Amino acid sequence: MRIELPDEQRADPLGHLSEHYAPEIVNAGIGFSTAVYQHSTLTTRECEAARMRTAEINGCRLCQNFRATRDLPGYLNAVGGDAWDTVADRGPAPGDEFYHQVSNWRTYDGFSERERLAIEFAEGMGLDPQGLAQNEDFWSRARSAFTDNEIVDLTYAVASWIGLGRAAHVLGLDGACTWMPEPAETADQA
Repeated sequence: MRIELPDEQRADPLGHLSEHYAPEIVNAGIGFSTAVYQHSTLTTRECEAARMRTAEINGCRLCQNFRATRDLPGYLNAVGGDAWDTVADRGPAPGDEFYHQVSNWRTYDGFSERERLAIEFAEGMGLDPQGLAQNEDFWSRARSAFTDNEIVDLTYAVASWIGLGRAAHVLGLDGACTWMPEPAETADQA
């Protein structure tokens, strides 16, 4: 950990930061994150594909273990967001194989074209934003699959995951954070 964090706050380092270290900035970051999850119009699988590739690139362990359909309601409740009608409600939940194959997006046949483009976009934005901006082949494919609104939606979603995931990783919060929301009850459990 790169900052002082009391032992009793190790389960909720983000909560501690939001009260004690640059609270206006940290809380703006939390607001950015919740806005993505609450207002994105992309499907669950499209968001999770891009988010997971970003998590792999960032090296954020917490983000790599996060599953929107399982964990998002608890996360939003913990940070004061609205857990109703979120990206986790926009289509079927990805399975374990989906998450394990994200880095193999070029060859794995379990992704739709839009999911594959979302992963490619996240990878380009995370590793080579200048190359992505100039990749006319990518933009031709993306513009034929996504509306302008969806492209902007995806861009800002990936921006939030890159920035906030890297901040957590650099500060060492992803290793210290033991907070994980209670799994949402599934239809099988009900």
